[in-house]
Amino acid sequence: MKRNTILALLAITLIFGFKSDTTESKSFKCMIQMTNYQGEGAYVVISLINPEGDYERTLYILGDDSEWYHSIPEWWDYFGKEPRNVDGITGATLAGGERSISIIEIDESVLNAGYKLRFETAVEEVGYHTSDVEFPLTTENVSGKYEGTGFIRYVRMIPN
Repeated sequence: MKRNTILALLAITLIFGFKSDTTESKSFKCMIQMTNYQGEGAYVVISLINPEGDYERTLYILGDDSEWYHSIPEWWDYFGKEPRNVDGITGATLAGGERSISIIEIDESVLNAGYKLRFETAVEEVGYHTSDVEFPLTTENVSGKYEGTGFIRYVRMIPN
């Protein structure tokens, strides 16, 4: 009887004791083409926005001098209070007319689930755009081109 109890406990531990991470992520090439503005390089933050309209996660930051992160006020309200891990940070801000190609990882569970991808931009002493580019994360939309409303001319997404 004691042996059966031990075997039963061992079986339960083996079945339920190991948590498997079934979350899959997909990588996407993300090209950002800037407008021909005058001024310093732009800081660009790519964020995952949840269905309630709140910041869920910072996916990428263009610009590595954290001294200037406060110039992106809405994102900074989320990120700055309790700095979080960021998947990608590059050292280069983007100047007028430049482009950048980055690889970003997006969890498949957020596709077609009401989430959005937001691109915020800020240029020192020139301006700030909360939603320079923003679009719903659907399987259809992650292969597209989106016009910017501020410093970004357009963003193009391509599955990697």
